[in-house]
Amino acid sequence: MSGRPRTAVLLAALATAATLLAPSAHAAPAATRSTHVTSTTARTVVLDGARLKRTRARLGHDPRLRLTLAALTARADAWLDQGPWTVVDKPKPAPGGDVHDYLSQAPYWWPTTAPTAGNPWGCPYVQRDGERNPQVDSGTDRQDAEKVFDSVYDLSLAWYYTGRRDYADKAGRILRTWFLDPATRMNPNLDHAQFIPCKYDGRAIGVIDFSQSYTSVLDAEAILATGAPGWSAKDRTAMDEWNADFRDWLENSDFGRQEGAAANNHGTFYDMQLAALAYATGDTALARRTVLDARAKRIDPQIAADGGQPQELARTRSWHYSTFDLVAYTRLAAIGRHVGVDLWRYRGPDGQSVSKAVDYLLPAATGAAAWPHPELEFHRYAASDVVHAAADAGDQAARAALGELQTPPGGDLWALRPAAEQLDSIATA
Repeated sequence: MSGRPRTAVLLAALATAATLLAPSAHAAPAATRSTHVTSTTARTVVLDGARLKRTRARLGHDPRLRLTLAALTARADAWLDQGPWTVVDKPKPAPGGDVHDYLSQAPYWWPTTAPTAGNPWGCPYVQRDGERNPQVDSGTDRQDAEKVFDSVYDLSLAWYYTGRRDYADKAGRILRTWFLDPATRMNPNLDHAQFIPCKYDGRAIGVIDFSQSYTSVLDAEAILATGAPGWSAKDRTAMDEWNADFRDWLENSDFGRQEGAAANNHGTFYDMQLAALAYATGDTALARRTVLDARAKRIDPQIAADGGQPQELARTRSWHYSTFDLVAYTRLAAIGRHVGVDLWRYRGPDGQSVSKAVDYLLPAATGAAAWPHPELEFHRYAASDVVHAAADAGDQAARAALGELQTPPGGDLWALRPAAEQLDSIATA
């Protein structure tokens, strides 16, 4: 799995947030404001649409929320002059595929020799766990896909809270370019994700390229569907069709089945993504079944009695992967809320639970103790969102720890987007 390199956007947000804190910061020019701020509750997948609606109603009389909104709109503003992006822009198509197929390269695999005319890739490749090969950030679709996920999420939320039309228009254009327009759309499969030069044209493990973040797109669509300008009924129908095709590929393809059988964070994220797509496309039975099955299939074998996650603790980036896996668990629990399953209350035969896994992180998350496992690049703030999620779910230890958390780069946005994100980058120095 590879991290989501949001550093440039977050730094831009930090650089501009100060100007947004002025009293007029959220009063957009009349020409850019929507003439209608919808009263419809968004049918979001991970986010709680009713909670978003209540939060928006509080903005006018809650100074702390307005400060958080300044950080969010700074992020959204940073996207206005970027994109849209498309899979057809890569230098060459996926091996064995076409230019509309998504392509990414395995992040932890490195060449063993210098490239030559007869061996342009420097094959064979070897794995170096936790160390990201910078080669993977050029020539494929991975970086652009992550920009699509992050930008439409930030822009749709910023529109929802401010009514600014330019945010909604930009989000709609990004979505149409990547997913819908015939000349630029992505095919709804991941057959060529995380290829390894001279070895594999694609791998099941590449499913996580989308499962780690695509729920942000599903929630952005649901927010825009409440009445955003520039996002039409035709767009909504076409996006529903794309999501249904992607759900079917994820559930029925060989790569999807292999990823679903994974016994670590890949399996957790697979379940979370399948449940999210099922709920978004109206298959609530599949969504509910997936969340229910995750109790014995994921929590029981993947979380130890003390809350540790053995498969993640064995990694060279054990802190990163422990927090990362909990992003999937907490989002899955949020989806469960929509389909009548309280995953937070589940206890395995040895007392395993999502709350206990979060509590295992608290000493390091609050700075009270050092993280006692291997970690190439420790960032204390990486646990911030999952601790928030546990606190919201009633975990008293997590609630008591909130005041000791380290603020993530770009600010703590939990109050406006209460759904866990991966907050640290996997890149190592």
